[in-house]
Amino acid sequence: MASLLLRSVIGTSSMLVALLAARTTPADPGKPWFLGKPPPVTQTMKSVAARGGENPCSTPDPGFGAYRPWSKLSGSGQALVPIRITLTAAGEFDLVIHFHGHEPARKEWVRVMKREVFVGMSLGERSGPYEAAFTPADALSRVVAEVEQLVAEKAGKPAHARRIALSAWSAGYGAVKAILRTPYGKKRVDSVFLLDGLHCDYAGDGLDQTQLEPFVGFARRAGAGERLMVVSHSSIIPPGYASTTEASNFLINTFGARPKPARPRPSDPLGLELRSRFDRKGFHVLGYSGNGTLDHCAHLGLLRDILQVHLAPRWKSAP
Repeated sequence: MASLLLRSVIGTSSMLVALLAARTTPADPGKPWFLGKPPPVTQTMKSVAARGGENPCSTPDPGFGAYRPWSKLSGSGQALVPIRITLTAAGEFDLVIHFHGHEPARKEWVRVMKREVFVGMSLGERSGPYEAAFTPADALSRVVAEVEQLVAEKAGKPAHARRIALSAWSAGYGAVKAILRTPYGKKRVDSVFLLDGLHCDYAGDGLDQTQLEPFVGFARRAGAGERLMVVSHSSIIPPGYASTTEASNFLINTFGARPKPARPRPSDPLGLELRSRFDRKGFHVLGYSGNGTLDHCAHLGLLRDILQVHLAPRWKSAP
């Protein structure tokens, strides 16, 4: 799994170093502010030693906690079902589906969660396969139906998904983008977490806004308090397409705002250093320094904090 994480980083560290000098300047005069590149001060590559000896791309394995081992789903999905299944009086349970890096996400999940059902799915190193797999309008509903059947078998009685959250790291954002375009996704998805994975292509002198439209729509609903959306970005500057910094700042710009400077927090995991943030009701953007492989992997460590600080209070089912 460590090698998979390393390969999935957007661009190699050597490529980033080679491009660094030309890609850390602010946006050209007359261009929108969100097209500015991360400044030189953010272009850091902390060693494992500087992170307290913990490698973000290969963190210690805590096991399965309050959960049974992975249950295989059709395709590439796997599910974690609690050992003690707790259903509502109506036979409902809450579900989080994570795309890309399901094993490291599982390590964060089992440390804080006990009741909700977790599904992990890894489909490759690029966003294309994720987007293609969930472009069909019924793709997510088929996954949910299969999980409902699994939980029902384990519980010994009918079970149905109540609230659904989508989580994605890196390339996994492609699945979220496709799902949020479907009527089922717009209706059923309550929360979205994007961990250093929101990208898009350039179009002319700006961003390809059509690729960001599903996220813009969900961000507005979150900003109105109807949904929950948490987006994190590193300061990696990829070759030839928009960085997570630019794409995240574009979302903030739709509110007519800019991110505010922030200081590193003790709760930030695996050597991450917070530099900026934006909060509007249920919409949150966290910006971090770092342009290397370890920094990219470290964003998976944010999942634990997101679950505790944001999702649990919203769903009123604190771990």
